[in-house]
Amino acid sequence: MDLHLKNKRALVTSSSRGLGYAAALLLAKEGCRVAINGRDESTIKSVAGEINKETGIQVEGFAGDVSDASVPEKLIQQTVDAFGGLDILITNAGGPTSGSIDSLDDAAWQKGIDLCLMSHVRLIKAALPHLRKSDSASVLTITSYSVKQSIPNLLLSNSVRAATAGLTKSLALELGREGIRLNSILPGWTETERVEELMKARAEKNQTSPSDEKRMQVESTALGRMGRPEEFANAAAFLVSPAASYITGVLLNVDGGIIQGTF
Repeated sequence: MDLHLKNKRALVTSSSRGLGYAAALLLAKEGCRVAINGRDESTIKSVAGEINKETGIQVEGFAGDVSDASVPEKLIQQTVDAFGGLDILITNAGGPTSGSIDSLDDAAWQKGIDLCLMSHVRLIKAALPHLRKSDSASVLTITSYSVKQSIPNLLLSNSVRAATAGLTKSLALELGREGIRLNSILPGWTETERVEELMKARAEKNQTSPSDEKRMQVESTALGRMGRPEEFANAAAFLVSPAASYITGVLLNVDGGIIQGTF
């Protein structure tokens, strides 16, 4: 299926590894010029070079922490300067710290809000003037299945990511008449570095092993396994592409069937 992504211009944040990287790599393979982002400049430049070498597509790497209020607008401008415009924005951010209501102080809550809500707000707001000039404008926010089904000991993620889902749905309604589509993917447990870190933390807390924690976790999924980053990327590339031109306001579960509710 031709996704009509050739020569489109995209920014994917928090994409030096994990789900963001997988999405950026697939977009480049589909012919989309891609800007990627990570906190460490040497790392993101190296990753950009690797994707460029593999795909032959222009890939730019821009450093910056998206939870820093000054960074989102800078990333958008760098992307526009490099490509002459912007068609696709995928807003991704690392996960917030784990913890309970008793262990999380105000500073932790504010950090989680800046990372998992305000980074999306600031990126989208900065991108809008450029997306309004595109004939195929699309925004994809990456959240978590915790939006629909709370995950134990991830109170910040459960709370703040739900706000980003509300943001996505609201803006889909507000901006649809301008031809700007907004959707969100709610990924489940996927084989990424962050998930490995979470499994190690669980193992230490429960005095088990990461493999034991992983096995227990996948027992709750319909497919009985964790996802692969490329499976997430397939859904992401489709949703941001012109091939999905009549899809907006969708909160798509890419979770192996872990969400047990009907909606």
